[in-house]
Amino acid sequence: MKHKGVICGILAAVCYGTNPFGALPLYEEGVNTSSVLFYRFSMAVLMLAVMLLIERKSFRVSSGEIKTLGSLGLLFAASSITYYQSFRFMDAGIASTILFVYPVMVAVIMATCFREKVTASTVIAIILALVGIGLLYRGDAGVSLSTLGILLVMVSSLTYAIYIVVVNQSSIRMSSLKLTFYVLLICMLCLLAYSFTSPDLHLMLPPSPRAWFFACWLGLVPTVLSLVLMTVAVHEVGATPTAIMGALEPLTAVAIGVMVFGESLTLRLAVGIVLILSAVLLIVLGKNFHLRTIGHAITSIVRKTWRWKS
Repeated sequence: MKHKGVICGILAAVCYGTNPFGALPLYEEGVNTSSVLFYRFSMAVLMLAVMLLIERKSFRVSSGEIKTLGSLGLLFAASSITYYQSFRFMDAGIASTILFVYPVMVAVIMATCFREKVTASTVIAIILALVGIGLLYRGDAGVSLSTLGILLVMVSSLTYAIYIVVVNQSSIRMSSLKLTFYVLLICMLCLLAYSFTSPDLHLMLPPSPRAWFFACWLGLVPTVLSLVLMTVAVHEVGATPTAIMGALEPLTAVAIGVMVFGESLTLRLAVGIVLILSAVLLIVLGKNFHLRTIGHAITSIVRKTWRWKS
């Protein structure tokens, strides 16, 4: 793999995983979902516009590019809305971990639609990921998580996967800054329309300097930096490898949830995370892994889990 693409993919994943760090404090101050997302995208659009002006880049796009940019904007808006809504139904760390199924979705889409070879390790990886999600679906003391929350995250994961595939397969050729600017501009317009769908989703100003800080954080780190770096990585190393490097997203989000917001890290959640990350590792190293090696790895995980439980 190209080193530039790998580094950008890793940094993009870490940046995107900081979403809860910016969103949850805004929710605590009473800011609704549509407002959080609107300020996230509007701040990002403003930052990107300034960057493009400083670099003296043209804002001109062709009619063909507008169609692709429109599709990307709608996909990312749908992914963001469903993802942020899921925070209201489950811990941010769990939501971010379930979202991590999108690399498997990318691999499946690339295999079925673009004839990428499906290996035995890819199939096993998908099974491991589904088992991991099943473990995450149950909370402490056998209390199930919200079905609506699970559905929202899965929709967010699918639309994000399609977004990555479209970026990789489209013939559009422009700078990552310019592409991200138009994608987020369309997202912002979608959020304006979304805010009028219900009386409870009206836009509201951040109520404090602290809230403004976290709104700016959302615009810069998990939005501008993450999307620009992700676009570079997709063009350098491809859709599936970039998605796979998203392994750092749930780790970042869970770490923030546990250390900053006091969310619990249960045994079941830990095992689910291990299985999902193992699934992605198999996709990365599929050509170098044998079924016997995979079996030994799974057996080792089960034994260690049983000892911990005992």
